[in-house]
Amino acid sequence: MRAFLVVMDSVGIGGAPDAAQFFNDGLPDTGANTLLHIAQACAEGRAEDGRSGPLRMPVLDALGLGQSAALASGELPMGLGASPQGLWGAATEASNGKDTPSGHWELAGLPVPFDWGYFPQTDPVFPPELLALVQQIAGTEGTLGNCHGSGTVMLDRFGGDHLRTGWPICYTSIDSVFQIAAHEERFGLERLLDLCERLAPTLHKMKVGRVIARPFVGQDGAFRRTTNRHDYALRPPAPLLANWVQDAGRTVHAVGKIGDIFSMEGIDHLHKGDDATLMNHLGRLVDTAEDGALVFANFVEFDSLYGHRRDVSGYARALEWFDRALGSLISRLRKDDLLLLTADHGNDPSWHGTDHTRERVPVLAHGVGARAIGQVAFADVAASIAAHLGVPSSGPGRSFL
Repeated sequence: MRAFLVVMDSVGIGGAPDAAQFFNDGLPDTGANTLLHIAQACAEGRAEDGRSGPLRMPVLDALGLGQSAALASGELPMGLGASPQGLWGAATEASNGKDTPSGHWELAGLPVPFDWGYFPQTDPVFPPELLALVQQIAGTEGTLGNCHGSGTVMLDRFGGDHLRTGWPICYTSIDSVFQIAAHEERFGLERLLDLCERLAPTLHKMKVGRVIARPFVGQDGAFRRTTNRHDYALRPPAPLLANWVQDAGRTVHAVGKIGDIFSMEGIDHLHKGDDATLMNHLGRLVDTAEDGALVFANFVEFDSLYGHRRDVSGYARALEWFDRALGSLISRLRKDDLLLLTADHGNDPSWHGTDHTRERVPVLAHGVGARAIGQVAFADVAASIAAHLGVPSSGPGRSFL
């Protein structure tokens, strides 16, 4: 008996009751719906770059993806709507955030019990004493950036100056985050990681959720980020799902950025890489993970490569690739395994702005029969995984199994 919890990063399904309280470019998230708007664009021929036609996700749709989306927002995405053969429902977030730590902490059993620290929507954005600390640790005479923005835009704006000066590029977003981009050769990867690790305690005291090292390579006009990103996250204030499983003497595998999100709390083995590599790791663990193990995975490229960049075609391609790959894994699961798929927030690529969108998320499962669970809480996911594995749990969630 094993559990595979897979987070499809940012694959929201609309319908968040408090979407009007969250914003992109000063406009509320009311009406944002990642899956619905991608499906609409595909059906209308507006997502033809590298793919064509209606959105095709037969594996996830058979589990109940289309019906979970209709439950969340009242609208059935075009091309979806199969009769569910798995467990299906929609989850609503309680935490006051639409970011990675908020979503994952709550899926793991703990709604965030405090307000995150955010940087103001000003230019410049960071307090001088914080940048002075960056310069001191990095041993540079200055920094670049000092603004809000997406990572690829930061490289376009400041990458050339970074190569000339060696100064780190510091930026943030609407999330509770402090990001530092630096060239792996000009600045040095280990130097960047050391800088972020040493800086993190100061940011965590400010309740900033993550300090993120954003290494990149290339030349001016042709920069690209590498897979050596590392998140230095604020440690959760209470034991969560991975701790529950580990404390019961079971093994916990983290696939993707799960280890970073939870500061390696409760994690036995870490498996990293791009999403194609992560799918290979997940497939290997389907074949080899220990009895009683938890495999907790995050597939980030829906969000990082396509959602923030508002690339509808790219997001659709990623969804269809994921669906095909998942189909080959499901057939190899053991009879008593649980595979549960969900998301941590939305990131509607058709929406204004570049930030996450406040949405409900799907809850789909293979291995526990076909049934509807209705509207549930994010924290119910952790309680359900614990119930399947037969380990004690804490927190507000209730099992829907």
